[in-house]
Amino acid sequence: MGQKIHPYGLRLGIVTDWKSRWYSDKDYAAHVLEDSKIRDYLRGELKRGAVSRIEIERIGEKKLQIDVHTARPGVVIGRSGSEAERLRSGLEKLSGRNVKFNVIEVQNAETDAQLLARSVADQLEGRVSFRRALKRTVQTALKAGAQGVRVQASGRLGGADMGRREWYREGRVPLHTLRADVDYGAATARTTVGAIGIKVWVYKGDILPGSASTREKIAAEARLAAGGPAQRRAPAKARAEAAAGAGGGKRLIEAGGGKRLIEAGGGKRKEGGKRLIEAGGGKRPSPTASEAKAEFDAAKEEVDPVTAGAAEAATAPVEAAAVEAAPVEATAAPVEAAPVAEADDVAPAEETTEPTTPEVADEESADPAPSGEEE
Repeated sequence: MGQKIHPYGLRLGIVTDWKSRWYSDKDYAAHVLEDSKIRDYLRGELKRGAVSRIEIERIGEKKLQIDVHTARPGVVIGRSGSEAERLRSGLEKLSGRNVKFNVIEVQNAETDAQLLARSVADQLEGRVSFRRALKRTVQTALKAGAQGVRVQASGRLGGADMGRREWYREGRVPLHTLRADVDYGAATARTTVGAIGIKVWVYKGDILPGSASTREKIAAEARLAAGGPAQRRAPAKARAEAAAGAGGGKRLIEAGGGKRLIEAGGGKRKEGGKRLIEAGGGKRPSPTASEAKAEFDAAKEEVDPVTAGAAEAATAPVEAAAVEAAPVEATAAPVEAAPVAEADDVAPAEETTEPTTPEVADEESADPAPSGEEE
């Protein structure tokens, strides 16, 4: 009880694969030492490259394939591949073999245990509080989709004189379950008070070796070994699109783009009462020359009666307007005169309104005179 074992080594051959893939009877020790030197060389050259893991595969006696999984492929590759070429030449000098150097991007860096451990170590080296760094790492992994996370720091935490160990855990981390996909990573923070070790466990769910995908993979490899076609299973998206096409002839799309069939709520309908629109807004096919001309003529016919009525109203005789305006202005004059007489007896302060009222009346009465002359 209480004895710990590496989560990766415990599950080798069950749910995890080897990071070094080769076999040798005579040169086993030399190959192991060479693998260690290769990993030390790459991690020393790519300190800021966010390297998750390094896989080494030996092909014959003269070929060596190295896969670097990183969250920053641009840093590893360099401008126009200059950095990758420099690393490849250095590996060839180190191993004395032809090296094929591959850079693979880590899709979800927030759930990679090695990258999380390196992130905590960098924060501790930057004098961040260890409690804040550990809690932030746990929350980041859980938000990224991990089912359980455990983070542990050991050493002179907070500059204390005596070293201790503190850890935080959320969710479940089943270390004794072989089918559990538990990712493990460790890093060392070189602080001013000494080295602080960081360990991270990330539980991503269970992997069932007897699942349909594993059986299909084994069958495909058997067919390939027998000389027949592999017949790999199609991706999930392709299978879903094929099923949707076989059912109703519709095209399955992903959210955020593409075209989709919807029920016609308005506008021009196509066959079957449906119309085709795009997710970001509707599009109509460009009309032909004859259709465009027909639409133009129809719009012109609708506009012509309106323009004709507006033209007749604009060219109406001015006399009618003048005749209608005369009685209105005549009745307006006595109405405005009454308040002026009351203003003289009651409110002297309103004397400022007396000159404005007759002036307005004079201006209004002055307009009919020219119109009368025109009559």
